Amino acid sequence: MPENVNILAIETSCDETAASIVTNGRLVRSSVVASQVEIHQRYGGVVPEIASRAHIEKIYQVVEKALADAEMKPSEIDAVAIANQPGLVVSLIVGVTAAKSLAFMLGKPLIAVNHVHAHLQSAIIEDSQLELPAIALIVSGGHSNIYRCSSAVNLELMGRTIDDAAGEAFDKVAQILELPYPGGPSIEKCAQNGNSKAHRFPRSMLGKDSLDFSFSGIKTAVLYHCNGQDMKGQSLVPNMSGQEKADIAASFQAAVVEVLVKKTMLASKRVSARTIVMGGGVAANTALREAMQAECDRRHLKLLIAPKKYCTDNAVMVASLAYEKYKEGLFADMTLEAKASS
Repeated sequence: MPENVNILAIETSCDETAASIVTNGRLVRSSVVASQVEIHQRYGGVVPEIASRAHIEKIYQVVEKALADAEMKPSEIDAVAIANQPGLVVSLIVGVTAAKSLAFMLGKPLIAVNHVHAHLQSAIIEDSQLELPAIALIVSGGHSNIYRCSSAVNLELMGRTIDDAAGEAFDKVAQILELPYPGGPSIEKCAQNGNSKAHRFPRSMLGKDSLDFSFSGIKTAVLYHCNGQDMKGQSLVPNMSGQEKADIAASFQAAVVEVLVKKTMLASKRVSARTIVMGGGVAANTALREAMQAECDRRHLKLLIAPKKYCTDNAVMVASLAYEKYKEGLFADMTLEAKASS
C-alpha cells in the first residue's frame, strides 16, 4: 500500500455534482460542488430528469476542476470512488458511469461507497478520535437513520425513517409556509425570531423503545394548522404576519429537533456509546446542533458533528470513506450498478 493514497471521488446522488481528491482519508486536496438549487427552486423540489441532465453537463468539468485545484495529474490518483447508492437512480447512473470510465482509463481500483454511510465521515474527517462504540445520526433530505458504529466501515442500522425523513418534512413545511426551497435553511432563518413554544406540534416517538422516525404527522399538523382541520378553507398563510410564520417555523423545528435528540440518546444508552456522530444536510441546523451538544454535555458524551460545509452532499465524505475501504481491499468491479436504495 502506498504511503500516501490519493482518492478521486465523485458524488451525484441527488442534485449536487461533486468531485474531490483526498489524501489518506483526511487531507482534502480539492472539493468541487456544482449545485442545482437555482434550477429546482421554481419546482419546489428536485426533478430527477432535470437533475440527471445537469449532472451530464457538469460531471467532467467538475472532475477536471478537482484535479486542477489539487494540482494533480490523473496518473497520481490511486483509486476512483463513487457513491452508487442510495439516491435518484437517474442521477447516480451519471456518476457511476463517469467513475467506471475513469477507473478503467487510469487502470486504478474502483471503490463503491454508500452515500448515507459517507455522511458519517463528514463528521470525523477533522477529528480522528472516534471512541467506540459510537452512535451515528445521519439526518438528511431522504434519510433519518441511526447506526451503531463499530468501525468506519461496519455500521449496524438501528433505526430509520418509516415515512417522511426530517429533511423532507422541512421542505414540505417550507412549502406550506410559502418559504423558498430548500426548506431547511428557509425554516431555520424564519424560525430565528419565532417562539418555539407558541404551538405544540406532535412528537411522534413510535413507542417507548422504538428508534425509528416518522415526521409525516408533524407535517400534517402544520398543514391543518394553516388550512383548517377540514382542509376546505383557503390557506391562512398569505395573510399571516411575519411573526406568525416565525412562531410556526420555530415550533415545528423544535418538535423535529426534540425527536432526533431523544432517539439518539436512547440509542446511545442502549449500546453504552461514548461518542455521538452527526452528519447529513439537516445536521447543519443550528438548533439541532445546539440541542445535541447540550444533551451530550449533560451525559458526558463526546459529540462529533460534520462541519457545515460538509453537511450537504459532497465528494470529500465519499473519498474519506473510500480510503477506509481501500485499506481493507474492498474494491468494486465494472459490473457496479446504481441503486435507489441501500
